[in-house]
Amino acid sequence: MARKRELVHMVDWIYDLLLWIFSILVDLFFREVHPRGSWKVPRRGPVIFVAAPHANQFVDPLILMRVIRMESHRRIAFLIAEKSMRRRFIGWFARSVGAVPVARAMDNVKPATGRIYLPDPVNDPTLIRGVGTKFDGPEVQIGGLLVLPTVNGEAANAEILEVHGPEEIRLKKEFKGSNALRQLTGREDITEDGKLIDGAGGGQKDLAPDFKGTSYKTAPKVDQTKVYDAVFERLNAGGCVGIFPEGGSHDRTELLPLKAGVAIMALGALAANPDCGLKIVPCGMNYFHAHKFRSRAVIEFGSPVEVPSELVDMYKKGERREAVRHLLETVYQALVSVTVTSPDYDTLMLIQAARRLYNPTGKKLPLPMVVELNRRLVKGYTHYKDDPRIINLKRSVSAYNKQLWLLGIRDHQVEYAKISIHKVIFMLLYRLGKLAVMAVGTLPGLVLFAPVFVASKLISIKKSREALAASTVKLEGRDVMATWKLLVALAFAPLLYALYTVLLTWWTYRNRVQGIVPEWVPLWFVVVFAMVFFPSITFAALRFGETGMDIFKSLRPLLLCLYPTSANTLVKLRKKREKLSADVTEVINTLGPEMFPDFDATRIVADPFRDDSTQSPVSPRRTRTDSDMFADGFSPSSPRRSHTTDASIGGGSSAQGHLPRNESFGNLGNIALFATRPPSRSRSRSRSSSGGGLAGSAGFPVKGFSTMNSKESFDEVSKRIRGAMQERGKERTRRRSEEGSWDMADSGAVTPGNEEGKKQV
Repeated sequence: MARKRELVHMVDWIYDLLLWIFSILVDLFFREVHPRGSWKVPRRGPVIFVAAPHANQFVDPLILMRVIRMESHRRIAFLIAEKSMRRRFIGWFARSVGAVPVARAMDNVKPATGRIYLPDPVNDPTLIRGVGTKFDGPEVQIGGLLVLPTVNGEAANAEILEVHGPEEIRLKKEFKGSNALRQLTGREDITEDGKLIDGAGGGQKDLAPDFKGTSYKTAPKVDQTKVYDAVFERLNAGGCVGIFPEGGSHDRTELLPLKAGVAIMALGALAANPDCGLKIVPCGMNYFHAHKFRSRAVIEFGSPVEVPSELVDMYKKGERREAVRHLLETVYQALVSVTVTSPDYDTLMLIQAARRLYNPTGKKLPLPMVVELNRRLVKGYTHYKDDPRIINLKRSVSAYNKQLWLLGIRDHQVEYAKISIHKVIFMLLYRLGKLAVMAVGTLPGLVLFAPVFVASKLISIKKSREALAASTVKLEGRDVMATWKLLVALAFAPLLYALYTVLLTWWTYRNRVQGIVPEWVPLWFVVVFAMVFFPSITFAALRFGETGMDIFKSLRPLLLCLYPTSANTLVKLRKKREKLSADVTEVINTLGPEMFPDFDATRIVADPFRDDSTQSPVSPRRTRTDSDMFADGFSPSSPRRSHTTDASIGGGSSAQGHLPRNESFGNLGNIALFATRPPSRSRSRSRSSSGGGLAGSAGFPVKGFSTMNSKESFDEVSKRIRGAMQERGKERTRRRSEEGSWDMADSGAVTPGNEEGKKQV
């Protein structure tokens, strides 16, 4: 029997080839991309990857495809907006890697005739009337959307349920929020939750005087039958499907409401094939300045979500709305556990400042630890934001941030204030000399590649403005900038290099480059040389420029130290930072145990203000054992300390261990917290150097790996242990070739003097 043709076809070798090509661009654009918890991804069986926040448009799926292909050896068919498929280059790439096109109603929004208002917002909020409207015409469809004008980056919309005539329709649900109610009534006396303060009880009295309604747009009903068929086909074949459940990219600091599609796909697949073993894997796309060149990212994978059979039964019985709602809530909570979200940008800046102050010893925290610490601080701030201690602390931290901004320095550079004037002068001269050397290595490539830099900057800004104008959720349109920078570079760079190759070949043919090139050198060799030389010069400029920029940013605080007035301000700021750091640490250590019962056992950063006598027994060094495979969620609860560092990694979602003070994280995967899979047996299993074992074996008391107060907890622990050991056996051979050594004892202190390699997070 002939094989049934797939609705969306994926060719494996084309997928791998294109992914390899675009991975080069990802490596060039991002300074660091760290996967975390990728060992949790199932190696076989159907999987739906749900990723959020969708902050980088077409770059997000590219990074996720790359990480999952490298770490889990699986290929993903992503859902992509149908309008993106109509783009020439994006559409070609998406079809080549088996992407599934999805039509979105909001992509087809068009202005409609007339104006609309709410005749009775109190008693009948779903009834909409119009003035000069044509609801019975082609502009409006049952099941389509009614969209209000954008306010503060958001456009309220609601689904149309019934059409009563040319000037009256009924909505499926009422408009939510105070802005929508103001637009539809013209009144200002409305509470934040969308209630009239002085409701008259219906009729024109509930509208503002002389209110003539508001303009509006409509979107047609979208049939997604083919989309679901393609997804079900992929999942039934044991494949992977990727989706960004927020419905589109954005540049907000919080997650948008999730669309129902991911829940319908999961429930529909399990309803058709209950034994397929479908799992939903949450993926956190955590960026540091996502739109900027040479930025950083942490891609975090959460524990797979298994859809309860009760929800599948509800879905089969016709209770689809309730089943979808419950599953969406589960997926949302899973995404929250792997992302850093905050109500607004100011709150995010406050949290990041508090995180730096909570690490007063100045240790360089790896990016995954930074993400985890930010997440915990956001959770604590959200819970205690009305506490007077938090309010006062927020005011102090904001004032400190403002002083840093006025001085034009960064938080870690405040420590320059304690350096002697002689050392400041020496460091300044040394770094100026080093910067001059870096400039020599950077300048040629910078000049040659300047047209691409300028073009990518201008075009990305233009596309950002276009996207902002067409969106109802974007704030500044930054989510499209990285995509367009990569696309412009991908298109212009080869053309530019080809032009340089032609010019060099012509110059050689004309006069042998002013006689520099010998006559015996053939022209074909010049072509080959140019094709290698010009990209190499550009890459060298990138590497030199990156280090040079870090050095350049460190010059300002040194210059400030040379001026008496500025130096005095810097000294005061350093003292203020010390006090503020102590205050932040005290508040966190006071409120933390109230919110997290295992706060001390799962500490990420050790408390430097705690007396040493209260800490756990120490062991200078230890060899990692098999017990370290429980690092991501099941690690020994007793913290370990060493004379080489004060920063320790706690349990919970982190791992116990020491942090090296150097700046190299090339072997980051071998630290338990950041390991993408359980370690292999190749590591030492010596009990004498382990952190566990019998009392007296290494000076450590025996403690439980986790708190288990029910049979379900024990079953979950046992399940994760079995899964970890199975994966360890499968990856043993490959891990032996990949692993290196991380010498914890050789790490040195971070001081302002060796800050050339320091990277600001």
